[in-house]
Amino acid sequence: MQVRNFVLVVIASMATLLGATPLSASSDATSSYAGQQTRNIKAFSTQELTGYLEGKGMGLAKAAELIHYPGPRHVLDMARQLSLSEQQIAQSQAIFNTMKENAMALGKQLVRKEHELDQRFANGSIDPESLKVLTEEIVSLQAKVRYAHLNAHLQ
Repeated sequence: MQVRNFVLVVIASMATLLGATPLSASSDATSSYAGQQTRNIKAFSTQELTGYLEGKGMGLAKAAELIHYPGPRHVLDMARQLSLSEQQIAQSQAIFNTMKENAMALGKQLVRKEHELDQRFANGSIDPESLKVLTEEIVSLQAKVRYAHLNAHLQ
């Protein structure tokens, strides 16, 4: 064990003398995550972040959409072609409004939890138990957002 630690210290010292940067910084250029370290929320692209905050679908309802269960936004967009009555338009709008309101509220919660996860890693306060709790909360919120979109298609 002492030899291994000594070797690690020697390697680190040599790297410092040679002007090498730490592994995490030097590997960014070759990482599949290159450039993503500057994201506000590491797990989300700007488009995903905006989508969650604005209650957008982002493909979350493909299971319904691709099997002929159109979402309320699509129904409203095609209201004239579908010859919808005023009542059908009002119902579709109500479904859309409810879905959007729910998806936005859940999306904001999801973004907050992802931000908390980032911060816990950044400040070193993460531990296995808090990691477990946070990831379970995040997955639950992701499921609720998807449900809000899919349920609107079902309605």
